[in-house]
Amino acid sequence: MSECSIRAMWILSPNDSVVFSRRFPVVERRWRQACQREKESSDRDLHKYVLPLLPNDLELASAFADRKQRDGSARGFGIRVSQSIAGSDSWIDDPITRHVISLCINREGDKYLLWPMVLHAKGYYNILVLPLVEPRHVKAYERMRSCPDCGHSAGVECTLSSLLLELPCITGAFMVAHIIGDIITGDVVDPEVVSSSSPSVGGLLDSLTGSIGISSISARAKPVAAPVAASTTPGMTATGSVISDAQKSTSRPIDKDSLRTFISSSMPFGTPLDLNYSNLTAIKATGFSTSDVPHADIKQPAWKPYLYKGKQRMLFTIHEVVYAAMYDRDDIPDTLSISGQINCRAELEGLPDVSFPTTGLTSAHIEVLSFHPCAQVPEQGIDKQSLMFSPPLGNFVLMHYQAFCTLGPPVKGFYQLSMVSEDEGAFLFRLRLMEGYKAPLTMEYCTVTMPFPRRRVISFDGNPSVGTISTSEHSVEWKIIASGKGVSGKSLEATFPGTIRFAPRQINRVPSFSTSVQRSLVDEDSDTETESSYNMNNIEEFLMEKLNKDLPAVDLEEPFCWQAYNYAKVSFKIVGGTLSGMSFDPKSVSIYPSVRAPIEFSMQASAGDYILWNTLGKCPFVASPKV
Repeated sequence: MSECSIRAMWILSPNDSVVFSRRFPVVERRWRQACQREKESSDRDLHKYVLPLLPNDLELASAFADRKQRDGSARGFGIRVSQSIAGSDSWIDDPITRHVISLCINREGDKYLLWPMVLHAKGYYNILVLPLVEPRHVKAYERMRSCPDCGHSAGVECTLSSLLLELPCITGAFMVAHIIGDIITGDVVDPEVVSSSSPSVGGLLDSLTGSIGISSISARAKPVAAPVAASTTPGMTATGSVISDAQKSTSRPIDKDSLRTFISSSMPFGTPLDLNYSNLTAIKATGFSTSDVPHADIKQPAWKPYLYKGKQRMLFTIHEVVYAAMYDRDDIPDTLSISGQINCRAELEGLPDVSFPTTGLTSAHIEVLSFHPCAQVPEQGIDKQSLMFSPPLGNFVLMHYQAFCTLGPPVKGFYQLSMVSEDEGAFLFRLRLMEGYKAPLTMEYCTVTMPFPRRRVISFDGNPSVGTISTSEHSVEWKIIASGKGVSGKSLEATFPGTIRFAPRQINRVPSFSTSVQRSLVDEDSDTETESSYNMNNIEEFLMEKLNKDLPAVDLEEPFCWQAYNYAKVSFKIVGGTLSGMSFDPKSVSIYPSVRAPIEFSMQASAGDYILWNTLGKCPFVASPKV
């Protein structure tokens, strides 16, 4: 069972009712046969460990609701706390149990274990995918849930991590869950490929298996592709964009017919083959014609079901995302990393091979490299790596990489916030942008956002040295560089002192809960010093959720705003080069068989989680090992 096969999948609504489900009888038959073989070769009664039959929708929904009620949320604790009981996922004391869960099915008085259940939350839906594993794996997991201790430190040989390493189907199940979530919420995202000769280029879904779009299909009707703009529109804050996604996901009903068609086409008989939604939709809409059949001597790859016809060209974009944690402290070093990818669009007729060498691997300190299935790496060197690939249609990610920033932080400085009273704070920003950066690198825009999900802003006072300010109920946004006023070839200093006032806390909303929960937790607690931190965190987390019950759910998911953590988030976009040094010469791109196709090349970098931690407050960090 080394390949990935899916036994069943379910989509649950916010009220824990099943709105869609699909079972695969062929895979379920294989599961029953495996159970029978295990039962015949074992002296122990197999039904104590595994469930031969899948639950119906009501049984599944009831088990899921029971888990939420027992563990406080759908994902559960993830680590062993005082509320954990033997036989629960959190008893294993591994955070992966927040994503690979088990459900106890109660059928006519008999209880059965359903595992491994991959859980993916998208919008307000929960997607559950159950892959096919061996019965011995389920038995091993159930033994872990009953062990008094866990992990190698406790002398346990088999851990959850070692068990999951034997199950590559878990990865496949996550891929299925993610694409199902994207389909039901309408979140289909292309890798951006910038075109300098036209305002937009066609592109379709960048799925977890690689994306393909369809721009021109012979002389038949062409499927409509979602356009990819030549440049992204800045100015939208991170919170605003997420809220719009959440609203979109709630207002979009599930198209069950399209979902059934996709599942039947992408994973016939329960085995995922092609998870590209747009590709399968186009095949259904347009079918195939005789002009799509390649020469008999040429084998057509699975990632290119159609042959392109039209004007030929190639577009490459190196897109880097910068992640940073800036502390401005002597005892905590700043961290800066880059996640990059080479996006490509090859509008080439036939089935040509494309090759080019990449440069800057040594200077960029590349740590991780991964490639699209269409790529081969025939030549590797210290500072050069040659790529050869047979490109699919549309926009796709040719290569992913992880690297260090060779130019230093594009935004450096500090952020300080001091609460002078319970409801009033004084803050100060002192930043320096693009220090050490030379033309043609250009920062197109830069925005700093101070989020306050737990507090409501009622007044604000401050004058920045540059830029404009806007506020909302739960954030303050500082636009240092507005769109269309880029900075190139020089550095920019920016300071921003100010004060901010918040609405008074309304603790009286949940007084009874705090007392009752504390009393119950103390009664259960025996090791007061070890476990009390978990208890207080749980109380604080529950109180904060109740205090902010009128906020959108997305705000409550900000991971670092609980307790005393304060930070500012930077967003920016830099064009004209890469921050890692990764590059290649467009003139070195060769196409076989040789054709006249112009090569368009662009480079850009944008901010991911670029965090300025409050220098005067608490902040999380990872301790570096001492050499």
